[in-house]
Parts: sequence; structure tokens; C-alpha cells
Amino acid sequence: MKRSIIALLASASMLNCACAVQAQTLAVTPAQTLETQGLSVIIDQNQFSPIFFDEKNAGIQIVLHGDRIATDGAIRLDKTPEQWAPVPAFISRTLGSEPNQVVVRSAYKAQNLAYNVKVTAEGEGFRIAVDLDQPLPASLAGKVGFNLDFLPSAYFGKTYLMDTAPGLFPRHPTGPMAKDGSGDPLPMASGGKSLTLAPEDPLTRVTITSDKAPLAIYDARNRAQNGWFVVRSLVPAGARENAIVWHVRPNVEKNWVRQPVVSFNQAGYTPDRRKVAMIELDPNFNAPKEAELVKLTADGRKEPVLRATLIPRGRWTRYNYAAFDFSSVREPGVYAISYAGATTNPFRIAADAYGHIWQASLDTFLAEQMDHMGIREQYRVWSAPSHLDDARQAPANHVHFDGYKMGPNLDSPFKAGEHIPGLAVGGWQDAGDYDIQTPENASVIRDLVWARELFGLDWDETSVDEAARAVEIRKPDGVEDAVQQITHGTLQLLAQYKTFGHAIVGIVDPTLRQYAHLGDSGSQTDGLLYDPALKPDERKDGASGKPDDRWAFTTDLPANDLSIAGALASSSRALSASNPALAAEALAAAKALWAKQQNGTIKGGDGRDDSTSPRSAENANVVATVELLITSKGDRTYATRLRQLLPVIRQHFEWVGGAAVRAIPFMDADYRQQLAPLVRAMKAKVDSTVVNNPFGVPISEGSWAGSNQVVSFGTTMYLLHQAFPELVGTEYTLNAIDYVLGRHPANNLSFVSTVGTASKLIGYGHNRADYSFIPGGLEPGMLIVKPDFPEVKTDWPFLWFENEYTVSTTSAYILAARAAMAATTEKP
Repeated sequence: MKRSIIALLASASMLNCACAVQAQTLAVTPAQTLETQGLSVIIDQNQFSPIFFDEKNAGIQIVLHGDRIATDGAIRLDKTPEQWAPVPAFISRTLGSEPNQVVVRSAYKAQNLAYNVKVTAEGEGFRIAVDLDQPLPASLAGKVGFNLDFLPSAYFGKTYLMDTAPGLFPRHPTGPMAKDGSGDPLPMASGGKSLTLAPEDPLTRVTITSDKAPLAIYDARNRAQNGWFVVRSLVPAGARENAIVWHVRPNVEKNWVRQPVVSFNQAGYTPDRRKVAMIELDPNFNAPKEAELVKLTADGRKEPVLRATLIPRGRWTRYNYAAFDFSSVREPGVYAISYAGATTNPFRIAADAYGHIWQASLDTFLAEQMDHMGIREQYRVWSAPSHLDDARQAPANHVHFDGYKMGPNLDSPFKAGEHIPGLAVGGWQDAGDYDIQTPENASVIRDLVWARELFGLDWDETSVDEAARAVEIRKPDGVEDAVQQITHGTLQLLAQYKTFGHAIVGIVDPTLRQYAHLGDSGSQTDGLLYDPALKPDERKDGASGKPDDRWAFTTDLPANDLSIAGALASSSRALSASNPALAAEALAAAKALWAKQQNGTIKGGDGRDDSTSPRSAENANVVATVELLITSKGDRTYATRLRQLLPVIRQHFEWVGGAAVRAIPFMDADYRQQLAPLVRAMKAKVDSTVVNNPFGVPISEGSWAGSNQVVSFGTTMYLLHQAFPELVGTEYTLNAIDYVLGRHPANNLSFVSTVGTASKLIGYGHNRADYSFIPGGLEPGMLIVKPDFPEVKTDWPFLWFENEYTVSTTSAYILAARAAMAATTEKP
């Protein structure tokens, strides 16, 4: 054993020597990052969230050899902060007085703790120095430290050295834990002045040396599965200037270059459509000018089919791009692209390439997200019947986690904490957090209705028995899956209307502990109504003393009322044949909710976040009016109101254009003429926007990746094409489906799990702790870590802004996929 340890230390010493030889000096950029070839230090270009707090994309971050391996470099009040732990408020970032130095000012206002962090290029890496405005008060002594979090999946199975003592990064958290009942992790190692992560791996090796404050390393996954490996030094009592000084030495391979990413639609291509792959290139890569398409034969050979010169597409973010056009190849078969000595995974050219790209999203993902039901897929049980104890009234004047809030009025006949009968039916859990978000549920219904009406969605692979609360995937029951899903959503929206006379904001867990639940949604609550007269572990007559029933946020907001009015109007069309009674009830509710909002100014907001353009009450009014117009087959009441809403349509055509053009068959010729200039203007705006990136779609640059934006864009542009084929072509829609199915930055995986030959198979869903996926779910996808780093993590499921499935995003994908299929049937 001693010989093994000595050999490991000798190896680490040699590797550290190699680091010194190969190091390249960091330099400050105009964006105030520190950069050298193979290494970027991103310094508070991304801040902690005011709503979601610690998203693992803030503070000082390290991108080493093309992978973001460290984040959240900041003063923290906790050894291993959970998502909702206090975070510092960013104040400013400036260049420092020293060369290649960036200074960030931050504060914890509630604790009266303000400080500067100076990040300075130094030798083979950089120095971090923390200056406090004043020494810590006694109440914070021993609690405040500087943390830097390292990505667990980058270090699983690798070793570390605390000074000379070796340790191992475990694949699964195994402690140690404090024995005081606090649930706090103890450090895996502590007390050293130097820590080297992964001494054996030149691509992820980082050494941190502290001048004074001892180092410790924690496995934060012991407290929460989404925790990272945390390196921490406590701020010494009495310290102010240079309270913490670290010297960080990431190993940088000399002349390292990132290998090209050849991205394409993983579902393949239909023979007659345009086929363009995108190649993403490190600016330091000596890029060949040509690529080759090869056909895979039955005996395993790669038969050259086409060799072509790449078409430059310019610089975007930190990479160069070039296009490989193989549209001329139409023969069905299995193909791959060879470039720069490597060959991609295969894809098809076939007439039915897109025949089932929406199937798993409909018959598996949406089924798995159904609330108040038990979900089974052959041998696998996804969930027992869930949330049968829904719901209790949320209190007034309450700001909840995850953005839910309740004003001074409950808009409810129930008292705070009182059980609300009738809500334990229908609906979809929005994402991996088990809540019902009313506007998103309304969007799912609308998307499925439109997909059926416009493109057909005749598919039956799932059995749904609402009375028995039973769902079985891969067991056809003779009823369209889409109709059953529309029914399920309609039941929840009608339950809200019948109970309150209006839509509610949503239904969500009462506590953070419960909100963080992972796994079977049927075990998130006990399914028994809460009775405060019972002891916490007591059960009696269908009730229990456990206050785990979800809360209903019941604020009556016009935007929500109009959203469900539109959804119920559309569902009434879909259900008229299979369930005429439910269809009639839905239509009556839709008319009443719509009529209530047609007098006076409509206020915005949805009770969960500030009202944005897509979710504004005015826009929801346009959509609801269109749905009622279609359902009534042109009733004058709705036609007249839609004409009155033309100013809203003109102002927000980007958001309501798809709905607006659906109304054309039910309006007079003048209405279409009024829309024509709006279509022209939108096309011009789109063309001026998408030209800024190589992919031909609008790419989100916010704090949440933009797959939903892309698929919604694809659908809207196809609807405009249908209505105005002389103005808008099909290329926008096909670019959108190419993007989400693989032709995007960072890698070439399909963002729809299990769709295509290679897809994202680690997602943020109910089963994320298993590093698994939900078939058919659409992930948010590529995020730009500011200022210019496109990221798609493939091995770490807990970054919700890149990996979290949501029901409305996935239903939007179903609609866009059907639109793309229709586009491929048209001649180019």
C-alpha cells in the first residue's frame, strides 16, 4: 500500500511539472474574462438567480479544455449550499489596478456583509483574493467561507491530493456526515494548504493553494443530489483585506484544440428536402476545407458518395462554423459524414425519416407526466396514483419558492389551509418538480388540438382509465392517445372553473423538503386529506396528520382565465365526438370565462412571474377569441371582437401570429389583407435575426436554454406559410426541427430523448437521480454561458436550465414535428 501511495505521489509530482512546462498565460478580454488557449475563467458574467438562487451558473467559473468544470466561486454562508440557500447579490464588475485583473463587488444585504473578489492572472493560472469591507461579526465567524464547486461527473472515479494525502472522488455519495442530527456533510478531507484534483488526468487536473486559510473539500451530494464537489476555505476571524487568497492552477495542455463537432438531424432526412450539416470549429483548429458523405453498406463498408467543399458560415460565440451541403443525395439508405479523420454516427435518408419523431412524446412522456393517475409501462411502474389529497388553500400575502405568489385576496371560498375538494383530477405535472401550472396545462391542450386538426394525430398506444386512475403505456385501447390526453387536461381545467369560477395559478408542494422529492410522484404525498386534529403519524377515516397536501394558489388573473378559455374552447372541438357532454361543458366554461374579460382593461400577470409578452392577458385574449371563433365556425360575436383586437395583433404579431392566421377561413377578405403586411414585417425581422447565427433559428441568450422558443418558432412560421405561401417558405420550420434533433451548437445530440440515432439520455425529470431519461421529453438544450460559451451537458442531469423536461415544451415539439412532416411533403 505504501509503495502504491509513493508511486501516486511521484506521478502527481511529474504531472505538476508537466503543467508548469505547458502552461500558457491568461489575459483579460474585452468581456472581462481571463482567457488562454484551452482555458477560460468566467468572472460573474452569470449571476445567481433572484428566484431560483443557486443554479450552478454563477460567480467564478472555469472552462477547461472545452468543459465547464467549476462554478459558483463566491463567498457563501454554507459549507454545502443547497439550491435555496442564501446567495450574494452581484453589485459590479470592473477591471482592477493590476494587469489582467478583474474585480467583482458583491454583498449579502441581510447580513450586512459586503466584499470584493479580485481575480488576477498569475503564473500558470490565476489568483483569487477576497477583501471584506469589515471583519466578520461574531455571529458569522466560523460560518462564512469562499467556495468553488467542481462538476461531479468530471471527477467521478478520479483521485485528489490534500497536500500529500490521497483521496477518491466517489461515484455515489457515501458521507461522512455529522453525527449531530443536522444532516450536514463533513469534509472528505480538510486542513491542507494545497489541493490537487485529478492528478492523473491532464484534462481535468486543477491545483488550488491557499496562503493562510486551510482548505476543505466536501461532497455536497450528501445533502442534495444536485450538489457538486465543494472546495472551501473559512474566512478567519478578524480578517479583512486578503481574507482568503487562493492560487488556482488548472493544467492546460499546450496547443490544445477542441475537435470539430459535426451536427445534423439525428432522425435523418427525407429524400427531396434540403440537407445541410453544420461543422463547429475551434478557431485554433487547422480545419480541412472539404467533408465527405459515406453510405454504410450491408457488409459494413463506408462507401464514398459525395465530397464537397465546405461553405463558411462565419464566427458565432467562440467558434467558427461551416456548412456541408449534401442535398443532392436522395437515394434512401444509411449514411454518415466523414470530416477531419473522424466519421459521425449514422443517420437515415428515407421517405419515413420523420414518421414517428413525435410518438414517444405523446404516448410516453405526456402519459408519464399525468397527475392523479397510476402510470405503468409493462413491467415498469412509473408512478402510483398521485396527489389524491389535492389540495389545500394557500395563504394570502405569501411569496412561495419557485416563483409562486399570492396577493392579499385569495379569490376563493376557502380559508387558508382548508382542503379544497374536487381538484384531485386530471392535469399534468409540469416538469420534474411535480406541480400543476395552469397556463402550461392549457398550452398542452391547445397544442394537441391543433396538431390533430392541422396535421392529424391518429395514434393509439396507451390505455387511459380515468375512473380507475390507471394508465398503461404500450397497451392500445381503441381511443386516440391525443384525445385521452386532451380529456385529462380538460378535467383539471374544468375542476378549477367549477370550484372557483375562474382559473387558478397552479398547485405546488407546500415545503422545500417535499418539493425536492425525487422518484415516484405517487409517494410524494400520503394521498390522505390533512386533518390538523390528528397527530403527524396518525391516520383515521381517510385523513392523516401529515400536512403534505399540495397548496393551490388561487389568485384570479385574467391572463389565466383567458388561457384556459382558449384551451377549453379548443378541447370542445376535439372531444365533441368521443365525449359530447364534456365537450359541451368545456365550451360553456370557455364562453363564460371569455365574456367576463371583454369589458374594460385587462390586467396582466399570471401570479407566478411578471407577465411577459407571450403570456400577457391581451395576447391570451386574442388566442381565446380565435379558438371560440373556430369552435363556433365564425360566430359574429367572436369575429367582431377579433377585428377590435387587431391593434393587439399588430403589436404582438410575433406571439399571436399563428393563432391570428388560423382565423382567416372564418373572417372576411379584409382581415387577411390586414395580416399580410404583418407577415411581411415578421419575415423581415426573422431574416435579420436568424442571420446572426449559423443555424437559421432564434437562439435564446437568456438564463434558460431555448428549445421551446425554437419549436414554437417552427410552428408559427409553418402556419404563416400555410396562410401566405407566397410570402413565407418552409425552410424556417425545417431549420427548427433540424435544430432540436441535432443540428445545434456544442454537440450533435437530439434534444428529444430517444428520438434519432443519438439523443440526450440524461435528463432532468422525475427520475433524474438515476441519470436516466423520460422517452419523448424535449430538453431545453443549448445554453450560452455568458459571455460566449455554448454548453450542452450530457452527463449531469441536474442543470434544469439545460436538461429539464416540461409538458408544454414537449407538446409544442409534437406540434412542430407534425408541421415539419407536412413541410417535407411540399416540393422544395
